[in-house]
Amino acid sequence: MMLGDHLETIAVHAARDDFAELGVHATPLDLSSTYPLPDVARGGDSYEALAAGSPPPTGGSNVYARLWNPTVARFESALARLESADQAIAFSSGMAALTAAILAHTTARGRRHVIAVRPLYGGTDHLLASGVLGTEVSFCEVEEIASVVRADTGLVIVETPANPTLELVDIARVVRSAGEVPVLVDNTFATPVLQNPLAHGAAMSLHSATKYLGGHGDVVGGVIACSEETAELLRPIRAITGAILHPWAAYLLHRGLPTLPLRISAQQERAARLADWLAARDDIAEVFYPGRSGSPLMGSQLRGGGAMIAIRLRDGYAAASHVAQTTRLFTHAVSLGGVDSLIQHPAALTHRPVAPEARPSADILRLSIGLEHVDDLIADLSGALDSAPRAVHAPAGDRSGA
Repeated sequence: MMLGDHLETIAVHAARDDFAELGVHATPLDLSSTYPLPDVARGGDSYEALAAGSPPPTGGSNVYARLWNPTVARFESALARLESADQAIAFSSGMAALTAAILAHTTARGRRHVIAVRPLYGGTDHLLASGVLGTEVSFCEVEEIASVVRADTGLVIVETPANPTLELVDIARVVRSAGEVPVLVDNTFATPVLQNPLAHGAAMSLHSATKYLGGHGDVVGGVIACSEETAELLRPIRAITGAILHPWAAYLLHRGLPTLPLRISAQQERAARLADWLAARDDIAEVFYPGRSGSPLMGSQLRGGGAMIAIRLRDGYAAASHVAQTTRLFTHAVSLGGVDSLIQHPAALTHRPVAPEARPSADILRLSIGLEHVDDLIADLSGALDSAPRAVHAPAGDRSGA
């Protein structure tokens, strides 16, 4: 069945074209941990194909849930359609997806060098810096990528908009600088609604599906959209390490996709208004929001400002800590992308494992804007900000206390 060309239609109907044939209206959920084998020969052929990363052969078996699951495969097909990708491979978490991508392009291919552009999600930064996967990482600026590429460089990793301060990275520029080295883009903040990294030359678009794709704070998962060739590298890693997405999680994620464009649109509208309100306050030193950045990438790469905001408080850590712990509608919690608004202190939480020189400053808070009425969100933040402790600031130009 041909889908419509509009994202909203694709989000609703992707990977559901066989429902009439199946006689169902809701997504089927297969919770089997093991599957009947037609006979020894075809069972063995199925196992070999699945362990090597191929789909189950015609007339064969799914064999075992660590290797393949039809509910997971259905979600993968839908996400691939939204990203205009050949394939998508779903994992038990975003970090499991990232781990598979790194292994598939480095140690599994006789390479050990990774290039990463900061800022990144704290978990990504920590994984790369730890060396636990047997890799060596070079953290650098975008303009340094070409000079850092080595013969054994297997992967370039960027995140845009970046976590937590929403910096935008020119994906096409990174791809040009990387040359033959594949580029992975963490697309979690933007989602397929606002950005499609593969259209700008990236090899992989990674999502922590826990966030906007699920959208309700009740599922953990990761997914990578990519070419068929890249999918063939990722599937065996997933099978060997047992990192496949659980079918119940796949069901919830697929259920979340039809409302994704509407949720992003509504949350983005609230975020834009909130960012303007925050920027007008004297106690806010800086607002990080792509819609206010003036970047030429807005429109050409990123189709909207999104629903994440970071703020730097003029009165430092004490004020930031107070606000994070005092809001009532904004839940003080990590994660993001749900229908309810969240607030957290990156330096103390998600980016605590990051090297001190790359860690966000202690006066920064990150806000994930949900679907509450914007006036109520403003009132909540206003109360927390108004009651925050005030620091003593030197007059402009006075550096006696520096």
